[in-house]
Amino acid sequence: MRLNDLPKSEYNLRVKKLQKKLEENDLDALICYSSECESGVVRYFTGFWPFFDFASLLIPREGDAVLVTGGPESLDFATEFAKTSDIRISPLLVETSAPEWIREVSEENFSGIISDTLTGTTKKVGISNMNIFPKIIFEDVKSALPDTEFVPADELIWEVQAIKSKVETPYIVESYRIAEEALKAALDSVEIGITEWEIEAIARSKMLSLGAEGMPYPSWVCSGKNTKLSLCRSTSKKIEKNELIQCSFGAKYMGYCGNIGRALSIGKPSEKVSKLMDAGLEGLFYTLDKIKPGVKANDIFEGFYKILSKYDLEKFALYGPAHGTGHSEVEGLWLSRNADFIIQPGMLFNIDIWLSDGINGLRYEDGVLVTEKGLKQLTSYRREKIIL
Repeated sequence: MRLNDLPKSEYNLRVKKLQKKLEENDLDALICYSSECESGVVRYFTGFWPFFDFASLLIPREGDAVLVTGGPESLDFATEFAKTSDIRISPLLVETSAPEWIREVSEENFSGIISDTLTGTTKKVGISNMNIFPKIIFEDVKSALPDTEFVPADELIWEVQAIKSKVETPYIVESYRIAEEALKAALDSVEIGITEWEIEAIARSKMLSLGAEGMPYPSWVCSGKNTKLSLCRSTSKKIEKNELIQCSFGAKYMGYCGNIGRALSIGKPSEKVSKLMDAGLEGLFYTLDKIKPGVKANDIFEGFYKILSKYDLEKFALYGPAHGTGHSEVEGLWLSRNADFIIQPGMLFNIDIWLSDGINGLRYEDGVLVTEKGLKQLTSYRREKIIL
């Protein structure tokens, strides 16, 4: 059974927190953009996520946020699901192969929406998802604000999202529970001769049956030579004895992303794979021990890097041992060499240990929520060398 929707008051509070950040950074507004696969930002502030069409959100420093989407069906969709009352439609946010609408549609360009929403002189505006923000929309925005400076603003959003509220916790916990149950179902299905995609299908089915709305990213199972890729897709390759198998599963539950990753083999793995498992598990347990309130993020990275060096794996490493998560699978807060933030209660992390020796690769991934007393561990199933 699913939990009830988050209350509208939670979304209002998020907008207010963002507006405070706008004031602190002397920004007059923030403009967000989201698609079905990158729905996190608009959904975080409004509860609405688009599909087929796209969505944008204009948050002024003062006043109500304006949700913009494309076409009459998305307007009806947003009216039903969004936790904001000012909803507009723009032809720039309609699906790429749009129909000719039968019913009359009141569409607006961003220039008109902006003139309705922003009053006075607009000197500086933040743009979220700048790397995927459509040029055609950006040009329309600039036509309304020709003398305005535009700056990337993802970090402001991450600062608002970084500390999870108590209201969010049950949804977060459930998303990880579902991911963990999917892993259990997948491991129960593993046998010689089953294909990678068949194992993934079992995990997907389990997630959906437990209430997941989908996945935050395409889950995958890879084996043998396919494991050397940090990102992969399940294939028709059949599972063989004594080879490395990697399972990476993520469940999206009412907007929240839960993730888990494990490495395993049927029968004794090779000496190289066994060494890689040792290194991955040591990195996982080290990070679990070090994430706690008051600790500096890059101090955790430095200890993790020493573990990599001990196993002579640092030259294949891609990133630090954990990252923030929530409405998007990654929400900033990377534990990296140059990360100077301090771990605080309310932060949510995926411990995400990806290691490779150039031939084999594996990922150990678990969710943890930082509390005043330490860590609430959200997934923990079989943190070991899994040999079936």
